[in-house]
Amino acid sequence: MKKYASSTVVVAGHICLDIIPTFKTRLGKAQDFFVPGDLLKIGAPVVATGGAVSNTGLALHRLGVPTRLMGKVGDDLFGRAIVDIVRSVAPELAAGMIVAKGEPSSYSVVLNPIGIDRMFLHCPGTNDTFGAADVSAQKLAGAQLFHFGYPPLMRQMYLDDGAELVRLFRRVKRCGLTTSLDMSMPDPRSEAGKVNWAKVLRGVLPFVDLFLPSRDEIELMLGRKMSLSALADQLRAWGAGTVGLKLGDQGLYVRTGERELLAPCYAVDVAGTTGAGDCTIAGFLAGWLRGLPLEQTLATAVAVGACCCEAPDAGSGIQSWRATQKRIARGWRRRPVTLPLPGWRWAAKQQLWIGPNDQN
Repeated sequence: MKKYASSTVVVAGHICLDIIPTFKTRLGKAQDFFVPGDLLKIGAPVVATGGAVSNTGLALHRLGVPTRLMGKVGDDLFGRAIVDIVRSVAPELAAGMIVAKGEPSSYSVVLNPIGIDRMFLHCPGTNDTFGAADVSAQKLAGAQLFHFGYPPLMRQMYLDDGAELVRLFRRVKRCGLTTSLDMSMPDPRSEAGKVNWAKVLRGVLPFVDLFLPSRDEIELMLGRKMSLSALADQLRAWGAGTVGLKLGDQGLYVRTGERELLAPCYAVDVAGTTGAGDCTIAGFLAGWLRGLPLEQTLATAVAVGACCCEAPDAGSGIQSWRATQKRIARGWRRRPVTLPLPGWRWAAKQQLWIGPNDQN
């Protein structure tokens, strides 16, 4: 791994404003939630930024990595709120934000009543018009790594078999940056769900150094279930450098040219899982940029994801780099992995699983 003395990451892609009404009483059955003509009394809203740019970018900042956010918002009330929230964390974070005149900002209304599964009302807004032209060489100056998140939620990025996504990553590679890509789950009922995602991946992965989606996302995109090794082999055959697959509460799997490892999650009292995958990526990128061995990078990744789960939102649970490393060093307990791992072996000292293709 290349070690950067003073690393700057540009985190680009999907960003939105999350508006989360609070519910103080149990509402009963889901079908009774929306009743025409009813007035339902609720509590004060939680207002926060969401999406890969906010979740991964702010987590990197809290881990001490110099970070620049590059999301696109409108010049409306919600757009100003998004930029104000980012600036309130650190003014320099918002230096790369793009404001599009006359376009609506993206927002989500998250309905999470007690005893009822969450529902989302989402407006993609300016995320749908984000294109390669929004990322100039000037905006990348001084950065060592470019991370992009959620192209399935960004219309320009998946049209024409991902031509704009390929154009973007080719440009960033020409600027000499390490590239990192995260995905999101396309809605099978939507326009994004009808995209030939295998073709999109074949186009963009030759320009991706770190490909960090979830296993479920890739299996949906490919239309079939596969073993971790087989999935990684396919993605690397299409051009990806290092492949990391997020496995939810089972941990993080990573495959490089020589290594195949799976790091189980750390045990925590879960307050919420919003943003946990994005924060896991932030931990991985922070370790990667510091030049840590892959084993320690994975431990950091799942540790940051676990810290995220200790708070109901996507960011307030994230601790500093030093505090995170101290917590790991104190012997933080891992959760058991229950998925089948034929041919794998457990390395007790490193507290991770080593795959059959590992060459160390």
